[in-house]
Order: sequence, then structure tokens, then C-alpha cells
Amino acid sequence: MDGTERRARILWGQHLTAPADPQAVCRDLNGVQAQLLPAALHALAIRSDRPPEPDGLVRSWTIRGTVHLFHPDDLPLFLHRGRDHFLRSVDRMEGDEYVTLERKRYFAGVILDELAAGPCTREELRAACAARGMTEREGESVFNSWGGLLRHLAETGRIAHTVTREKGFQLCPPFTPMEEGEARLELARRYFTHYGPATVRDAAYFFGRPQRELKALMDALPLERAQVEGRDCFWLDQGEGDWPEIPDCLFLAGFDQLMLGYRKEDGLFLPGEHLRGIFSLSGMVMAPILLRGRVAGRWRLRGERAELTPFGRWTAEERGLVRSAAAAQWDRRVVWTDA
Repeated sequence: MDGTERRARILWGQHLTAPADPQAVCRDLNGVQAQLLPAALHALAIRSDRPPEPDGLVRSWTIRGTVHLFHPDDLPLFLHRGRDHFLRSVDRMEGDEYVTLERKRYFAGVILDELAAGPCTREELRAACAARGMTEREGESVFNSWGGLLRHLAETGRIAHTVTREKGFQLCPPFTPMEEGEARLELARRYFTHYGPATVRDAAYFFGRPQRELKALMDALPLERAQVEGRDCFWLDQGEGDWPEIPDCLFLAGFDQLMLGYRKEDGLFLPGEHLRGIFSLSGMVMAPILLRGRVAGRWRLRGERAELTPFGRWTAEERGLVRSAAAAQWDRRVVWTDA
């Protein structure tokens, strides 16, 4: 196996060359990262064989402690027993520097009562708590910008983000969390089935866990192994041996799973010289242009324009190819910008 075959296998496994039902895409990819909802919906749409229906999905903190979009059937998996993402005191049901445990429990009850009547925006929930006596200082914990009480309620499976542009929440349907060992093994199985061939370092990067933990899970799976361009790669064989060719051009999403599924410094799809063009120092992951299987630029929609930013020097043929793909993708004026 060479690098081209490896990339072709991965694009197929991630449904970028084999579109599937949106629910199956969410399941196979271990959810779709969704800090930015429009980006998540684009990532899902380019992998789906029909328009996604966001109303049938939920958002919550899952892999790496970041927000993902997934089907409610996977609540037992993602919110399994024993999960802990190094939460702070403000993200747990305990007293902290802003609010006592008793008051935190009280406001948890207020939030759950409000959501029992239907989904609410974050600001509606804040207003309800303020009407029940929440002080500005207590709000620093309850509605902490990085989590707070809302995160605790989500982490414990009582609420989830709504899949809307507004920052809203809804009650979770009832479910029974999976046991930790069973859940971690299933997450690893999905990863090596749909992200493989991948290295141990790739898997550790994706899950945000030590390599020794991933190796223990890998030992429990019937993985295939091959050395590709000097790296030991592993995958779960699905009996497929004829993958579609790598597309000429793909417009990936911001925070796309193809970028987050592999150690970014190893340059599988993202050449090292273009790393900072996609992964900013502020934590943003820009939307890449994948040109013949390698990141060669980025894109964004701005008003009535589709702005395309090449990295390095493109040939006239490459510009024409990407321009045509952009015109087919969006009914907007295509504009070239500098990196």
C-alpha cells in the first residue's frame, strides 16, 4: 500500500467518495465536530446521499470534550459511564468560587423545569434563573462561557444542545449509558473502520487519549496492519478492495473530520507547509480545499461571494478546475483571495 491508496481508502471510509445516509455518516465518524453548526452541517452534507435533517440530531460534548453532532441513538455510547474530560469545578455539581452546591442544585432544577416545557435558548434560561434570584456572580458559574452548569447537565445526559443557529438546549431522551470499556472499544472500532488506515499516534490525537490506552483497545480488535511511507498503519477490513479514485476537488468543512482524524503534523492530507493556513494559533480550523487528495487552499462564503484562497502557486488548469467545482457547489460569485 502506498500513500495514494491510503488516502483513497480513507476518503471512501469517511463517505467522501461513498455518500451514505446522514445517520450512518454520524455513526461511522463518531459524530461530526460541531462548535460551528454551519460547518458541521456542511461536513455532513458532503458525505450524505440525501439532505440531512438536523431536527433528528443532537449536539453535546463528546470526543476530546468538544461539541459533536450525532444521532440520539448514540447517547448511551458518547455519554458512557466513567467519562471525564478534566472538567473544572464550575462544570461539575459541586460548590465553586462563584456559587454554593445548594444554589447550583437549585438552578439546575430551574433549568430542567424550563426545558420540560420545550427547548429554550441560552439567554431564555439565563433570564429564568435571574428571575429566581441568580446573582451576576452566580451566573459566572451557572452560565460559564466554557461550560458551567449547562455542561454538567449535558455531560450527565439530562440536556443537549439544540441543532439550531441559536445557542439553545433541550431535554435528552431517556437512555442507559454504556459501560466504559464497551463504549471505548466501540469508538475505537468505528475509528479504525472509517478513519483507517491510521497510526497509533493518529488515534491518540483523535481521541485525546494516551497511546498506551489506544494500543490496549487495538489489541482487542482484529486489525489489519501495513507500513505506509515509513509509518505503521492499522485498519479494520470491510472486504472492500476497489475504492473510488481520489476526486479532483473537494470543499471540506471547517473543523472537518478529515483534518481532525489524524495527527496534523504528520501531513497525511495537509502538507506541513500549509498547516497554519488551516489550523490557526487561536484554535480555529479553517475550511480546506482538497485538490487531488491534498490540502492546497481554503475557502469561505462571504455575502454573495465564494472566496477561494490558494496556498502556493496553482497552475491555470488547477484554478480552472477549482473554479468550476466552486461554481457547481454554490450559486455565488467566485473570488480569489491571498493567503
